[in-house]
Amino acid sequence: MKLIETYILRRIAQMTLAALLPVLAIIWTIQVLGRINLVTDSGQSIGSFMTLASLILPTIIPIVLPFAVVIGIAQTLTAMNNDSELAVIDAAAAPRSTLLKPVLFFAALMSVFSFTVSNFVEPQVRGAARTMVAAAYADLLSSVIEEKNFRSIQDGLMVEISERHSGRVLRGIFIVDQRDPAFDLVYYAREGAVDANGTSLTMKDGEVHRKTPDGKISIIRFDSYGFDLSDMTKSEETPFQAASQRSLAFLMNPDPADKSFQKRADSYRAELHKRLSEWLFPFVYGLIAFVIAGDARSHREARVHPLVSSMLIAFLLRWMSFSAANATESQPQMALVVYAIPLAAGAVATAIIISGRKPRLPTFARDRLRSIWLFVEGRLPFRRNSSGGPA
Repeated sequence: MKLIETYILRRIAQMTLAALLPVLAIIWTIQVLGRINLVTDSGQSIGSFMTLASLILPTIIPIVLPFAVVIGIAQTLTAMNNDSELAVIDAAAAPRSTLLKPVLFFAALMSVFSFTVSNFVEPQVRGAARTMVAAAYADLLSSVIEEKNFRSIQDGLMVEISERHSGRVLRGIFIVDQRDPAFDLVYYAREGAVDANGTSLTMKDGEVHRKTPDGKISIIRFDSYGFDLSDMTKSEETPFQAASQRSLAFLMNPDPADKSFQKRADSYRAELHKRLSEWLFPFVYGLIAFVIAGDARSHREARVHPLVSSMLIAFLLRWMSFSAANATESQPQMALVVYAIPLAAGAVATAIIISGRKPRLPTFARDRLRSIWLFVEGRLPFRRNSSGGPA
């Protein structure tokens, strides 16, 4: 790769990274804060929360990456045009491939990266996050027992504690057990602990109140008492696995006997088409950004900012693709549209690049935008006169 091509590639990579990281951080923070209840409600450690937060990050990258690519390429080429670098490259009789090659190389690299994350990394981390959350909420200590709050575990069984300490130690335990119609049991203990498996609660220094339907009450004091929790932690059925948590190999050849697949076969089909099409967008967006911003243009030429035009087209294509992918669940024939959107956009951009034409707005659109600008400019607090000075 030539020196000028390496220079352009480095600038595109830097600009893409500068666009990707802030947006990624904002979206990641929003997603993480939506799961803060893992700590506040379930009593998990901050380490568990940070582990879950790190598992969320790869699920955001494929969504943000294509837009970061179009911003990086469009903004880099626009800055080079403003600094007259594109004009110098043209004046030096450099071939168009001098600009196109680093753009295509970077966009193709980002598409491969997006495909890898979407099909190999993201399903694994989604499954790990799901397993982690399920384990946290299956733990009696995290989902059932909450400080200073009565919690109904089953019909006729309620638990309340005053304090929760490290090592699964509980203070001020109060349990009401009305599951047996022959009698009601009320347990109170100053201290207790849940075993590592979450199947037994050992209470110390407490009382058991036993009340029969005829109103008789008997009280038994104890130094240590074991309460069985195994019935509360058993799972009655295999947890449902969403299509987004499945590997690409499974989506391409699903097991007909899989219960999750039997319940949501349509979602599995839609997820497969989504995985096989969305990775194309970084490359397509790179072509679009080059078409709009890859030519040397005069600063006097009136046009919409290339970054604005590129982003509008990118958002439009992404919205169309998202709508088509969702429609695939109920309308299998829409799968063709899912692939047609990026392929058609890429074909049009390629044809424009080969023909060497400069994309321009229609005359009526340019006139309309100019009239809008003049209207806005006329209401600014200060304007410039024809000589360039303040009016």
